[in-house]
Amino acid sequence: MYEYDVFISYRREDHTVPAWVRTHFHPRLLELLDNQLDREARVFCDAELGVGTRWPDELKKALLHTRILVPVCSPKYFRDEWCLTEWHSMAQREAHSGGVRTLIYPVIFCDSKSFPPWAHERRMRDLRQWAKPYEHFQMSLDYLDFHSELTNVAEELADLLDQAPAWRPDWPVATPVVGPPPMARLPRF
Repeated sequence: MYEYDVFISYRREDHTVPAWVRTHFHPRLLELLDNQLDREARVFCDAELGVGTRWPDELKKALLHTRILVPVCSPKYFRDEWCLTEWHSMAQREAHSGGVRTLIYPVIFCDSKSFPPWAHERRMRDLRQWAKPYEHFQMSLDYLDFHSELTNVAEELADLLDQAPAWRPDWPVATPVVGPPPMARLPRF
């Protein structure tokens, strides 16, 4: 069965994107999506994974049990093997579900000109003007516009959730190969 309505996919090694997702995007999206549904909204964000969690396994499990992927797109997103794996896993699900083409809802964090051509085939929600990771952004007048824009996002996502195919345990979900930690170059005493 589905456990999550939305899986937020973003490049974790960036500086501003993770801060923006944790501080603004994830909490507001969860709150506003919850207002649109007749049940409790569930949004997966890896920032909630506990210390010591085997995160590759948890990401794979969460993606398998999620209705819609929301990639937070930046130029480096499309160079990150984890991000690409999440996107392509959901694209494969679309292909295996009778032509449903609404399981990926990309939002633009910055610079969409350098995205690959296949990413531009999808309509994206442009959030660049609100891509401010700092906490004090919540105190600005721009935050009211951000809230309004995320209300529109939540309304669209609520409609798309109803169109998601019935869950199947055999949905294709890939994960990049994670090797062992590198060996130390110097001998340890």
